[in-house]
Amino acid sequence: MTLKLRIQQASKDNYNEVLKFRRHLHTNPELSFEEYNTAEYIENQLQSWGYKTQRMAKTGVIAIAEGLNPDKKTIALRADIDALPIVEKNNTEYCSVNQGVMHACGHDVHTASLLGVAKMLKDLSSSFEGSIKLIFQPGEEKIPGGASLLIAEGVLQNPNVATIIGQHVMPLLPAGKVGFRKGMYMASADEIYITIKGKGGHGAHPHTLIDPVAIGAQVITALQQVVSRNAKPAIPSVLSIGKVIANGATNIVPDEVYMEGTFRTFDENWRNAAHGLIKNTVNGICNAMGASAEVEVRVGYPFLENDIEVTERAKQNAIDYLGEDNVTDLEIWPAGEDFAFYTRAIPGTFYRLGTRNESKNIVSNLHTPTFDIDEEALVTSIGLMTYLAIKELESK
Repeated sequence: MTLKLRIQQASKDNYNEVLKFRRHLHTNPELSFEEYNTAEYIENQLQSWGYKTQRMAKTGVIAIAEGLNPDKKTIALRADIDALPIVEKNNTEYCSVNQGVMHACGHDVHTASLLGVAKMLKDLSSSFEGSIKLIFQPGEEKIPGGASLLIAEGVLQNPNVATIIGQHVMPLLPAGKVGFRKGMYMASADEIYITIKGKGGHGAHPHTLIDPVAIGAQVITALQQVVSRNAKPAIPSVLSIGKVIANGATNIVPDEVYMEGTFRTFDENWRNAAHGLIKNTVNGICNAMGASAEVEVRVGYPFLENDIEVTERAKQNAIDYLGEDNVTDLEIWPAGEDFAFYTRAIPGTFYRLGTRNESKNIVSNLHTPTFDIDEEALVTSIGLMTYLAIKELESK
């Protein structure tokens, strides 16, 4: 039996166990950098299969699957393990029991899948040469990102990792299909925090006020021109203000207005320049209107760029494993992802796993209270990732 057929059969044989992993993790989600029970659960599973585990960044779990000649080459597979502060609204037997915390971004799928891959690699250890580092990473959803912490602690060394592969669920893509994109893929993600300080008072006497609400409205409008009149049209950019607090009343203008937003783009030089433009725009408008401002641009993740050669190999291997009809090319995706820290350090690729099934009404987007997956996608997930890892070890 060929390696591909063995993996395809093993992915079916291990489906029920991986399903159990996924449902346990979905039922018991933990927020970024608080994944202590999740880490212990991962460790227990890995150790039961004979893996030695290592903790990094407190809640990160690392293990190494060794094949023949383990020092020949090392690649890495990564799964993120944290959940989001969302109240789940699904009515399933595996619904979150931690009120206000939910696996609404599929990290339970990623973690369960990598556990399944770990189990399969143990059974296939005589079928490949080299080593595969398994990275169960905390804190993808929260700056500074668990990836940056693990890299700082040496996760890509001892042994040195040549390439890295990660996957992420995609509810826009039907279950059974996967997507790849070479080069520029996901956006940098920075957070904007603004406080405008004026002089509040009675809404009937605007001449006695320095109205931070009116000033804030001008700031929001003007910030749109940071992108529309400064960014090169060829560089995708997004600036959005998503939170505004003006705690007055119908006839009360408050002393200050607070805002939060996000800035995303695909070019590091323009990104840095835009930070200065954001601050200058806010301060300039506030100063002109007699107010003052506090502006913080909290630097988040860099933009994610998939290595062209690694991605092309992965795509072709996916076509070999799943068939050409089940592999698609992706458009750029302006969400942020701390996997970008890995691909800035070493060559790597980040691909998408389809989880949608309209016939089962599994259609909700990421980061929503009704997000779920077609769990049949777990068969594709564990089989393909195992195949991609072994084939990447074989590449020169």
